[in-house]
Amino acid sequence: MSVPHVPVHVKGHVLLDDDREVGELWVRDGRVSLTRPSPQGSAARVLEGWVLPGLVDVHCHVGLDAGGAVDTDTAAKQALADRDAGVLLVRDAGSPLDTSWVHTRPDLPRLARAGTHVARPRRYLRDYGLELDDVAQLPETVRVQARAGDGWVKLVGDWIDRDLGPDGDLRPLWPHEVLAEAVAVAHAEAARVTVHAFSEEVVADLLAAGVDCIEHGTGITPELMGEVAARGIAVTPTLLQVAQFEAIAQQADAKYPVYAARMRRMHERRHQQVRDLYDAGIQLLVGTDAGGTIGHGRIADECAELVAAGVPARDVVAMASWRARAYLGFGAVVEGSSADLVVYSADPRDDISVLRHPTAVVLRGRVVLG
Repeated sequence: MSVPHVPVHVKGHVLLDDDREVGELWVRDGRVSLTRPSPQGSAARVLEGWVLPGLVDVHCHVGLDAGGAVDTDTAAKQALADRDAGVLLVRDAGSPLDTSWVHTRPDLPRLARAGTHVARPRRYLRDYGLELDDVAQLPETVRVQARAGDGWVKLVGDWIDRDLGPDGDLRPLWPHEVLAEAVAVAHAEAARVTVHAFSEEVVADLLAAGVDCIEHGTGITPELMGEVAARGIAVTPTLLQVAQFEAIAQQADAKYPVYAARMRRMHERRHQQVRDLYDAGIQLLVGTDAGGTIGHGRIADECAELVAAGVPARDVVAMASWRARAYLGFGAVVEGSSADLVVYSADPRDDISVLRHPTAVVLRGRVVLG
């Protein structure tokens, strides 16, 4: 059922970006106006509080659960859970389901799709991605995925190599020259490349290949953090996912003790790793990794984890809202921009837990929650 499209008057503390705050704005015909309109038509609905541009989950998997692709009804419910948590823009970081239909649903968050994960046989989660028997297939596969997505390609950069038996551990999936060619192909197609990366060993190859973003980043060493920052490569720490590394280690202890020990080390220093990334000046993005074993709608939990790691709440709020929107190319809130807003009863920059309870959500100018 379509949500009525009525005028809205938003007032209080409207945070537009790091430098701009206004006391009020108006929404008519789905668009923002920063100037008071002439009295006309029906009375506007009033929303008051601390207001942010819609939140962004930059590592989310609409259409995926622990067993692989889900049906479209389930995928829609996933997206609605994100929306009702205040997430109005999702970068889908890989899904086996073609979710291009989400673009036709005005009640669902905006979606920037990365197509399907690209991996190798037995070197990623079963039924999640495309598995290439021949690494030489990577560049052409990337070309296809770049054209199928919305400006992003998702590669699996490393995973456990079980063929090594008890010595099995995280290892890069792609020869460095093939990886570099694939990234160049994506860029020629006007697509950016983001890469799943847990290990230390894969990071140098990612930098040399010129990737645009690194997911997880648990293996980025202090020696390379400066280069990551200088190259403008963003990192999505996915702390909700990394919090599961201890459980993964326990499952692997008996068969893959080397891998288990590494996962346990990364789990133990997960907060220090994020503080180091932040202190190095790396652009951090907020992503929940929802859609595998993590439920949707948990953006507030991921933000709380970043604050627990030592990132100031003021920066976390910016990272989860206007900075991420700018990074993904969706622009700032200006006169005439689409009205995608989230309202809170208090300032989440003072208490990050406020993000758990939006009092209203405005998507494409329609009040869809509150």
